Amino acid sequence: MKNVFTSSIPKDIICPTLMRLAEEDERIVVLSSDVSVSTNIECFKERFPKRFFELGIAEQSTMSVAGGLATEGFIPVYVALAIFSCGMTWPQMRQICNSNFNVKIIGTHAGVDDGQDGSGHHATEDLAIARAIPRMSVLAPGDENEVAAAVEKMIEMDGPVYMRVARADTPIVHKSPTSFVIGKSEVIYDTGDDFAIIFEGSASAQALKGWEQLSGHGRKGKLISIGTVKPIDSDRIKKTASQVKVIVTVENHSIVGGLFSSVSEVLADSVSSAITVPVGFQDVFLESGTPADIKMKYGLSGDQIFQRVESVLSVF
Repeated sequence: MKNVFTSSIPKDIICPTLMRLAEEDERIVVLSSDVSVSTNIECFKERFPKRFFELGIAEQSTMSVAGGLATEGFIPVYVALAIFSCGMTWPQMRQICNSNFNVKIIGTHAGVDDGQDGSGHHATEDLAIARAIPRMSVLAPGDENEVAAAVEKMIEMDGPVYMRVARADTPIVHKSPTSFVIGKSEVIYDTGDDFAIIFEGSASAQALKGWEQLSGHGRKGKLISIGTVKPIDSDRIKKTASQVKVIVTVENHSIVGGLFSSVSEVLADSVSSAITVPVGFQDVFLESGTPADIKMKYGLSGDQIFQRVESVLSVF
C-alpha cells in the first residue's frame, strides 16, 4: 500500500497564519530571541513593526517579557527554536503557568530537525518539559494545514500553550485547510486490528513509511495522529488498546517523558492485551548530522516501526 504525498516545511506557515489573525486581533504580538530569520517570522515584523519584539539572545528574559505583556491584555506569541523557546526557559515558563498567563509558545525545529548544529540545538526533551507543568497545553500538529489550524486554535484558547513544529519536510496529509480540536486525535487510516501506529506531528513522515511497509506485508491496522499531547485523547488510546495486538508510538523526541510515556500513562490503569512499544530516541544525547541521517541511525524510521510491530506480531 503506497501513498504519495507532497510535502512542505510546516514552520513556514506560522508567520502567514499569525499575520492573518493579527489583522483581526490587535492583541496579538510576536516575540523573538534573535532567531526570526531561522523561524521565518520576519514577515510579521515587516507588517507589524510595533507589535514585534526582538529581545536578542536572552530567552529567559523573552519569556518574562511575554508574561508581562499578557498581564497587560496582549496575546504574546514567543516563536523560537524549540530548544530555546522551551528548553532554555523552564523557570520562567513554569511561573507563567503558575499564574495562568495567556502566553503562547511555539518551538520550531522540533526533535533533531536542527541536526547539523549538534546536540546543543536538538529539542528531544521539550514534550517532557512542557507537559509536566500544570496548566500547560501541549500541541504537536503535523503538516502545514494542521499547523495553521493549531496556531488559530491556540490563539483562541485562554491560558498557556506550547506547540512544537517540524523544520523537516513533512507529508501533507491534510490536502486543504482543516480544523484542530484540542484533546482529540485523528485516525488517518484504519484497515484492521493487527496494530496501531500512534505518532506526533513532527514524526509523521516516519509513521507513514512504517504504515506503508506493514500494509505492504499484509498487516492490517490503524494510523493515528496525536495532535494534542496534553490533554491527550485518553478515550481513543484506551479504545485502540482494546482492539489491537500492538501499539507503536512514534516520536521525534526521547522515548523518556514524551509520547510513549504519555500513552503508557493512559494505559497503566486500564485493562488491555495490547503491547505498547516505542520508536523514538533512547536516553542519549545525539550527534551532529543531517536530520535524516540522525533519525535513521538512532532508530526513528519506517524500518524500525516495521520491525517493532513484526517482532510482537510474530509471537501471536
